[in-house]
Amino acid sequence: MVLVLATRNRKKREETVAILSDLGLTLGDLSAWPDLPEVEETGTTFAENAILKAAAVARGTGHWALGEDSGLVVPALGGAPGVFSARYAGRQGDDEANNRKLLEELARRPDADRSAYYVCTVALADPAGRVQSVFEGRCHGRIIVMPRGSGGFGYDPLFLIPEYHRTFGELSPRVKHALSHRARALEQLRPVLRRLAQSNSWIGVPSESGVGRPSADK
Repeated sequence: MVLVLATRNRKKREETVAILSDLGLTLGDLSAWPDLPEVEETGTTFAENAILKAAAVARGTGHWALGEDSGLVVPALGGAPGVFSARYAGRQGDDEANNRKLLEELARRPDADRSAYYVCTVALADPAGRVQSVFEGRCHGRIIVMPRGSGGFGYDPLFLIPEYHRTFGELSPRVKHALSHRARALEQLRPVLRRLAQSNSWIGVPSESGVGRPSADK
């Protein structure tokens, strides 16, 4: 019973494995399928991109697949970086450049414009590429003026959780996994995955129609 994570991002895989480790699933990623082409993220929303990834990877591998799309939303910037979070500064996955651009965009704005939230949408597809479940999680915070902490990835060193007075880059993995947008999305998917694990056949799982409501924000 293999669930393929539709990613080659090692840190995303590590976070997902840590969050779902108690379910007894065999979680793989695309490193086992080096010839499988990258899925073009042509969607205009996180849900659309997550669905694209899940369906394509399920069909390409013949396994159940978990697609995920996530990013940072700053309302004062019109929702940017949004679905372009990983390539905000132009090059895919350049965290340092993305963070620098975000700080530049906010530099001349009032402090009230630094409110932000992370979004994560997860989509589960069966081996035929049929999407069975889609859920969204969010986590609210604010963007500080300079990075703090070396943990996490992406915008984590800039993303402050006010209740904890720490950024995602400073929080321990255990605390982050309890608070994060990814954890909240996966928590909603957990009952579906549990039924899959217990079925021993990975078939006959009831579909979850539409996008699940965002889980409780911080």
